[in-house]
Amino acid sequence: MALPPRLCLLFILLLASVGLAAPAPAPPGKPLTVHFFDVGQGDAALVISPTGKTVLIDGGPPEAGPRLVERLRQLVHAPLDLVILTHPHLDHLGSMRDAIQAVGARRFMDPAFDHPSAAYRDLLEFVGQEVGQVMTASPNPKAPSTFLTIGLGEGVQLTLYWPRHPLEPFLKDTRSDANSNSIVARLSYGKTSFLFTGDAEPDTEQALLQRSLPLASTVLKVAHHGGRHSSTAPFLAAVKPQAAVISCGANNEYGHPNPEALERLAGVGARIFRTDLQGDIQATSDGTTVTFQTGRPAPPAKPAPPPERPAATAAPEAPRYISLKGSQVFHREDCATLKRAKTKERKIYTRRADALRERRAAEDCHP
Repeated sequence: MALPPRLCLLFILLLASVGLAAPAPAPPGKPLTVHFFDVGQGDAALVISPTGKTVLIDGGPPEAGPRLVERLRQLVHAPLDLVILTHPHLDHLGSMRDAIQAVGARRFMDPAFDHPSAAYRDLLEFVGQEVGQVMTASPNPKAPSTFLTIGLGEGVQLTLYWPRHPLEPFLKDTRSDANSNSIVARLSYGKTSFLFTGDAEPDTEQALLQRSLPLASTVLKVAHHGGRHSSTAPFLAAVKPQAAVISCGANNEYGHPNPEALERLAGVGARIFRTDLQGDIQATSDGTTVTFQTGRPAPPAKPAPPPERPAATAAPEAPRYISLKGSQVFHREDCATLKRAKTKERKIYTRRADALRERRAAEDCHP
């Protein structure tokens, strides 16, 4: 099956540019909105720029189709300006066809990482027939040190950090090569920014760190649904997210998000939002700050368990005092002298006062 042609530049509708140009100051009263949809165990996010440009990043699993279509029809009133598939896994592409059929799309981007998935091949065939332009995240080959940057109007820019194929080879022999070559993109508006990571692996994070990129971001879309392998400590130290959004399904079989990943996110001071607990998450930037709205409030934190009471212990037995037959002194019951004594006849006192009335305290054990 022939794959659709892939182009590397966007036209004027998206104000495409190449490079890392500094974003213009955000004008007041024109928000940038990012909707992180609750699609179960998968990812789907919609960017709406201040000028109304729309970018759908991933399409969730197949079962999310009706929900995703409903939300897109509520929010999008013209064909999507760009659809990005971060990588060819079903939990990110499963409902993308439904989304495009529902509202349309002008352009489609994916990593062009070869994958044997039939669902992925079917999606590419559909996109080739229904979407006018198909492209990759690769920068202009005439400026290989730059990154493809897409302008969305009013100073909003979407910069594609990874992958950079064919200028740079795909990551190979990783824990998951498809995940490791996820599209990683940073959306900036004024002083605020969002970092989208797909299902990036530690290898991806290391590759980004080696390039000394401007990774610091106000909001991090957490990689791989909060799995334990991603969101490494060095990567989070570079991103410094104030908020972290985890897209995952309630009670999913993978145990996402992983407690270790949550601990690392909390360790950098990120406020954590989760679609499995809070439903749809809407982040709105005015260019200076980002505010959040959720589909439902976060469940109250579980109260800390009461401190354990020390196990009840039996009251210690009252000490006993022993005097050997014919002796004028008494000893503690555990005195070594008693253990060495040959005579077995002894008198036992349960109270020291009683022993003192008849004997004196031995000097070896000071009872």
